[in-house]
Amino acid sequence: MQQRTTPQNLIRVARDNGQEETAEPLNLGTRVRELRTARGWTLEQAAKQAGLARSTLSKIENGQMSPTYDALKKLAVGLEISVPQLFTPPQREQISGRMSVTKAGEGQHQATTTYEHELLSETLTKKRMLPYRARIRARKVEEFDGWVRHDGEEFLYVLTGVIRLYTEFYEPIEMRRGDSAYYDATMGHNVVSVSDEDATILWVTSLT
Repeated sequence: MQQRTTPQNLIRVARDNGQEETAEPLNLGTRVRELRTARGWTLEQAAKQAGLARSTLSKIENGQMSPTYDALKKLAVGLEISVPQLFTPPQREQISGRMSVTKAGEGQHQATTTYEHELLSETLTKKRMLPYRARIRARKVEEFDGWVRHDGEEFLYVLTGVIRLYTEFYEPIEMRRGDSAYYDATMGHNVVSVSDEDATILWVTSLT
């Protein structure tokens, strides 16, 4: 008997073999410099924005002085963030430079009676998004065993054919190539093809 593949199964596949990451100690000076340079500000501009002397900001960035709480508040206001965000390191994925390329037809295939999924970028672990291409086999909503629903949010983009998107709280919507939808995936949803051929769509599901 063919195993039923759902978005939950795909999410489990994407999370398999994930490794826990160890947080590194935060260097406040480095963090302040990263926040400043991300905004394209010079030392003078950032110091003026925060109401601090240029020399004071320079010493903070270079670890030559420990700022008072008053200085931290000024920095946070100047950088338009909260004080705790000064001590929150950026997500490692933002600077890891990791990448995965999936050539056409080389994704991991998961077939069902209603959909045929091709899981993309399956070599990456600890993903925050699950991208997959789907061929829509279903022609009637009655072919589904109830609503599909799962954690997270979802983005749908029609690649070929014509589909009808059914959702729990909205009227069915007919969508063609180039149309897209973004929705709460905990809301029941199903997709059927209303074109002669199987429609294909790109689905991206959040993993958080």
